[in-house]
Amino acid sequence: MLSRIHGDIDAAGAEWDFAVNVQPGMPTWLFDALSDALHRLASYPSDAEVREVTGMIATYHGVPNDHVVLLAGASEGFAMLPKLAPAHPAVVHPGFSEPDIVLTDAGCTVDRVVLPPPFTQLQGISEAADLVIIGNPTNPTGVLWDKADLLALRRPGRILVVDEAFIDLASEENSLAADTALGDIIVLRSLTKTWGLAGLRIGYMVAAPKLLRTLTAGRAHWPIGTLQLAAVRAIFNHQDQELPRLRLQVAQQREEMIDRLTESGYSIASPSQAPFILVTGGNEKRRQQLLAQKIAIRRCDTFPGLGLDYWRLAVRDRQTVDKLIAALT
Repeated sequence: MLSRIHGDIDAAGAEWDFAVNVQPGMPTWLFDALSDALHRLASYPSDAEVREVTGMIATYHGVPNDHVVLLAGASEGFAMLPKLAPAHPAVVHPGFSEPDIVLTDAGCTVDRVVLPPPFTQLQGISEAADLVIIGNPTNPTGVLWDKADLLALRRPGRILVVDEAFIDLASEENSLAADTALGDIIVLRSLTKTWGLAGLRIGYMVAAPKLLRTLTAGRAHWPIGTLQLAAVRAIFNHQDQELPRLRLQVAQQREEMIDRLTESGYSIASPSQAPFILVTGGNEKRRQQLLAQKIAIRRCDTFPGLGLDYWRLAVRDRQTVDKLIAALT
């Protein structure tokens, strides 16, 4: 049985956090936007505000406004998936466990498609699968799938769900958001990872209106608050300028971190294009020793197909990595 064990459990109390895949810190412009919105907390979020920020997202992805729904974090979108009533759902692993868990809790028998190392060959999905869920890039492997390979998973009667929580720091060119007009694709996006907003819970879903109506049926009124709306507005006003710089920064830090981990005797388990790295060569005793030194690393035995000899490490700056390497050597 899968469990909801995430990196935040070990990161609590750690001084050097490699366990949580959230960018450290928050941009000044985002902090200022949230601060400026605090005086509006006595007001309900208006439909006009929701339409405004939904329109900003739709414009960014080149889709109609009615293809976008705001979410209280991408995890809310996963919680909606049982409403699709799939008969044969398949989840590609190693991957984020939440969709597997919510479907299992809803009484579905989930086909766990576990890819072999180095997790770069997309294979083993049954032709009978009527719901296929995959991450791009995949968490925890960091593998970025080519858009054409994902579109090749489409079948009559099948819905394809792509978790794109980390794609903004990888490659928007491989996003399927603009392809949701095909009618059988659901894209889930997070705004908490890249912008240091995990505590605010904000994301969105892109899909054809018919799918969105099914997924949001019975949803509570006012699911998104005024601070979340302020955050979305600020992000989509700034990200065209900010994301290229952040992508380059993460890519440079990732390559340097890979070199240093390799020199320290750890093997890179998969070719990551994400803000995290999957390595082999560790063990739970060593991880606990690092935790005692206030260095948090994500255990990976909770991901199907991986064991305690795998670690997932968030990409961090040179000074933070210095602490890790010193502790490993």
